[in-house]
Amino acid sequence: MSTHQNELARGWKIHQQGNLPAAEEIYRNVLTQAPRDSAAWCYLGIALHDQRQYKSAVEAYRAALALNANFPIAMNNLGNSLRYVHEFDAADNCFQQAIDLKPDYLNAYKNRGTLHVWTGRLTTGLGYYEQAMRLNPQDAELHRNLGVIYLLQGRFDEGWREYRWRWRVGDLRRPAINAPIWDGSDLNGKSILLSVEQGLGDTLHFIRFAQLLRARGARTLVYVQPPLLALLQYSRNIGACFPNNLPLDQTFDFQCSLLDVADLLHTDLNNIPQAVPYIQPAPHLVSYWAERLARQASPKLRVGIAWQGNPDHQADMFRSVPLNSFKTLAELPHVELISLQSGYGSEQVNAWKGPPLTLLGDQVDKSSGAFMDTAAIMKSLDLVITSDTSIAHLAGALAIPTWIALGFMPDWRWLLDRSDSPWYPTAKLFRQSRIGDWSDVFESMREELLKIPAARAN
Repeated sequence: MSTHQNELARGWKIHQQGNLPAAEEIYRNVLTQAPRDSAAWCYLGIALHDQRQYKSAVEAYRAALALNANFPIAMNNLGNSLRYVHEFDAADNCFQQAIDLKPDYLNAYKNRGTLHVWTGRLTTGLGYYEQAMRLNPQDAELHRNLGVIYLLQGRFDEGWREYRWRWRVGDLRRPAINAPIWDGSDLNGKSILLSVEQGLGDTLHFIRFAQLLRARGARTLVYVQPPLLALLQYSRNIGACFPNNLPLDQTFDFQCSLLDVADLLHTDLNNIPQAVPYIQPAPHLVSYWAERLARQASPKLRVGIAWQGNPDHQADMFRSVPLNSFKTLAELPHVELISLQSGYGSEQVNAWKGPPLTLLGDQVDKSSGAFMDTAAIMKSLDLVITSDTSIAHLAGALAIPTWIALGFMPDWRWLLDRSDSPWYPTAKLFRQSRIGDWSDVFESMREELLKIPAARAN
């Protein structure tokens, strides 16, 4: 093995350990010495893609292919980066060329299927997934992806069955306790540890199932992300909660993730638990924020807004909304926009082009716990308008009137072709008609806001 190959192998090991900048530096050092090394260009493209530098990744993959046109991995990866910069036709062509070069290229079929799913061509996407399935019927990621599509289509029986494969993908872990996974059997008088498996929004969404199991006689303990602990402890119907960064010294008859409870209860469009609110903020904070907002004595509609979700989410570029998209709403004279955004994305306020936003300070939720102040603030609002992020689930769980701006191909729980949500009775959905274009969404919201009286209803 040459020195360059050794360096690329070392870089790849560091890459897989998660130190992407260090791996990128190694790949670039190799290219300084061997600028015609197509493999080094491909490795560099992977490092850049994984750091969300998609345009630079495209350039690196094209450099690799210019040196070696018979390079299916680089061709597939080029297609993958092109779909992130919305060059969908070019991406599709790359996947076809990768398959032409390597007819049994599983990842090219999977990526091509995902491309078509993202762009709303579900039937075509499913077709490529089926071809991938013939190549590897045991591919867990592929089964999981099929489950997401079926759930999006409202095909819950098939969706839950396929989505169970997510546990085999390798990125999820159950609590390390000596308790069998619940199989759906009678829980009356039994104890069960309910764990979370994904983001804070997912926890706020599925925490309702703790209440359902308690109603069936189960003794529950929710093993929850520490930031949510304070908020959920005030929500009495959910039962006891414990931070999942601490070890447990209790024994349980069963354990189960909250999302798997939905599966095991055969949740579908006919029986989704819709009782809201099922989360309550601290009463003293509700009173504090009600008094603070009342000091403004504004007759305008109080509309809380949030625009940015978790930037680490793979679909963030499709679901987060630029703050300036709200400008058409802020210009309505009877509307007051109140920022509920915190953390990443808050910096967009500095480039805001519209009428002044109401900002509540950077101490919101800092001492009370994640979403605790935000939940209390929402109790004094007339409406929440948000992208598909945790704020949407919080508002829905609180039974606050909520408008959710959805990308062209939304997360599965919002389903297709409907403006309401069976999960949240107070939510209204506004969907993109074109990928990446939020103008029609906010124009529809503007028209709806014009129908609401200016005076606040108290």
